[in-house]
Amino acid sequence: MNAPRWNHRPEGSNWGDFGPDDQIGRMNLLTPERRLRAIRTVEHGITFCLSLPLDYPGGNTLFQHRKAPQFFHERRGEGFNFNFRLSSVCSCFSDVVSDDAVMMYTQYSTQWDGLGHVGQMFDADGDGLPEKVYYNGYRGGVEVVGPDDVSSDFGAHAIGIERLATAGVQGRGVLVDLERIHGRRRALVGYDGLMAALEGQGATVESGDFLCLYTGFADLILEMNKQPDGEVLKNSCAVLDGRDEKLLQWITDSGIVAICADNFAVEAYPARPGQGEHHPGLPLHNHCLFKLGLNLGELWYFAELAQWLRAHGRSSFLLTAPPLRLPGAVGSPATPVATV
Repeated sequence: MNAPRWNHRPEGSNWGDFGPDDQIGRMNLLTPERRLRAIRTVEHGITFCLSLPLDYPGGNTLFQHRKAPQFFHERRGEGFNFNFRLSSVCSCFSDVVSDDAVMMYTQYSTQWDGLGHVGQMFDADGDGLPEKVYYNGYRGGVEVVGPDDVSSDFGAHAIGIERLATAGVQGRGVLVDLERIHGRRRALVGYDGLMAALEGQGATVESGDFLCLYTGFADLILEMNKQPDGEVLKNSCAVLDGRDEKLLQWITDSGIVAICADNFAVEAYPARPGQGEHHPGLPLHNHCLFKLGLNLGELWYFAELAQWLRAHGRSSFLLTAPPLRLPGAVGSPATPVATV
């Protein structure tokens, strides 16, 4: 029998609640019954694409370590395997074929944060020495392995994004229309603000739901036409206050399986100053990804869906949003679809 990965778990976490080897966290709460409930919200059969074009925001102003997609093409014969005439292989062929490849940062545009995306320095062994740890005690350098750890075979050998892909990411989305309340002014939204927004819409959130936040941030990005103004974006639109303990406790108690927002990071970054000598710089990521195994979606596009829901007095919809089934990745581009 293998030794346990941790001797004690972080305060407020659910490590072990879904089993000692669980790798999908709160997605366990998305049961067949919850999916059926979500399917029953569909009345019109109308769909909305919830993804930005994946070459947005443009450049690397939002995050300097992520760059726009780059396309590549393999050579074939005297040219490339793009607009390639098969008649050069056999004169009897009339076909023209095109193939391409792309080098893409998995969290550049509309994305899922995997559970291997953010961990913490945490004393899981109880020996007084903190180590790099992720959800459910999976270790940096052991299960989540990078090029600083080994010379090859790196990646998330546990809690990779492929685990989310096979979990069946389809359920009821509940859109909180923060843009309608705050417009495009910067606003920190904690527990009280979120509850007021839900009450104002007459919306309820239940276990197994995807909490979706429309702030208008992605609309601004589109308007900037791949030339994002970092200073404007930093001071625009509503964003969750990751330091609000009441908000974090509500996320724990609510049973939601994911938070999906149209902004960068879901939470305010940088966050408000923390307390104590050591504290997470990304408190909402710490609470969701590290403690609860609750995935975060960033830079989604909700404008058209929000307009339709406003016009029809609704907040809920069927959400289908699997990531790429890419073993070892800690994040993934996404093309979510809402059906109403």
